Amino acid sequence: MDKQSIIGLLIGVGAILLGHVLENGRIDALMQLVQPSALVIVLGGTLGAVLLQTPFNYFWRGVGMLAWIFRPPKVDYPRQIERIVQWSFFSRREGLLALENFANKTNDPLERKGLQLLVDGIDVERLRDILDAGFRTQDMEYRQAARIWEAAGGYSPTIGILGAVLGLIHVMNNLADPTKLGAGIAVAFVATIYGVGLANLVYLPIANKLKVHIGRLMRSREVLIEGLLGIAMGESPRVIEGRLVGYLNQDEQPKNRVNISRLAKMEKGHAS
Repeated sequence: MDKQSIIGLLIGVGAILLGHVLENGRIDALMQLVQPSALVIVLGGTLGAVLLQTPFNYFWRGVGMLAWIFRPPKVDYPRQIERIVQWSFFSRREGLLALENFANKTNDPLERKGLQLLVDGIDVERLRDILDAGFRTQDMEYRQAARIWEAAGGYSPTIGILGAVLGLIHVMNNLADPTKLGAGIAVAFVATIYGVGLANLVYLPIANKLKVHIGRLMRSREVLIEGLLGIAMGESPRVIEGRLVGYLNQDEQPKNRVNISRLAKMEKGHAS
């Protein structure tokens, strides 16, 4: 659970609501911000605009990625490097055909494809081209899906202004009845608050947080591809390990080097 996302959302929304209460001097002032018609205009208009510009499959993937804000996808770099070193060790000791056992056990499509290509004896350049194509496709799909939140952040303030204009039109139609003017003006300005608030407190922060998580996932893909290429070139496990650690920042790097002696005692059939 990403507690920072929850805390940030609560602080952002809470500060605005608290400021509104302090400005009015009473707690019931919060009810002034409850305008269902304004909310329908902003949410519905933003949703329609995003659906208009986004293919349906990317839209639903982007909606599903919303869970990443509170439960980020797990990326275990040390474990990934250990597994790649493991593959390198067995390939050098028993040949590339030994990697077929690992390919059959993994649930990662890119891992399975890369290992199977190594088993098939593909040359290094061809392997690089195939894996890079898979990497670019996955990166593009993730970023296109996450872009729906960025788009919503762009449309929402404008839709809020549209709601404000509609509210003012309603006010103009009721100039003869002063008792209705206050409510109409309130709806007009609350629509703007909804539009700007949702964009800057929800949509755009979500889009930027998703970009961070996508970047972490894609870096793990780069580590995987670089490791597979090292195996294809016949590099030693230690050389591969050193190169892969270079992709990580200080906080992500393994605390200890991979224990090659322990790998040597492992049976290929029990490797994971």
